[in-house]
Amino acid sequence: MGADNTPFGFTSNAVCAVSAATPSLLISVGAGSRTLPAIVASQAFAVNFLSVEGQAASELFASKATDKFAHVEWEPSALAAGAPLLTDVALSYAECRIVDTTRADDHWLFTARVEGTAVFPRVPLLYRRGEYSAWSSHHDASLPVLEGAR
Repeated sequence: MGADNTPFGFTSNAVCAVSAATPSLLISVGAGSRTLPAIVASQAFAVNFLSVEGQAASELFASKATDKFAHVEWEPSALAAGAPLLTDVALSYAECRIVDTTRADDHWLFTARVEGTAVFPRVPLLYRRGEYSAWSSHHDASLPVLEGAR
């Protein structure tokens, strides 16, 4: 969430688990990202893992659009400084507080403790080699099946 309570967000393919002992995630954010100042100021973020219903949101948040949140339903996180939670299209989300920051060339790496999560009974959205797909055991006929996912 920005300083004036404006929500910020972007599509990322650089998220990884750090530890299960103390649930934590690492995200990579480009130094030129418009979301970066909001993350730095709040020292918190949310990761929204999208369902197949979230493909349009993924494409929107990968764009340079300035009104991204006018096109999605969201609510502010109570545990991650108001970070946006996309509850209508998320498969799950993680509400995170930053514990470490590292500069890595043209990106910033944020390691964060997971403060809260939610999981919804939806089909996962996958992205591989520039294409969206659905998990094969829950195949959505409008999306290609990811080879080798069976």
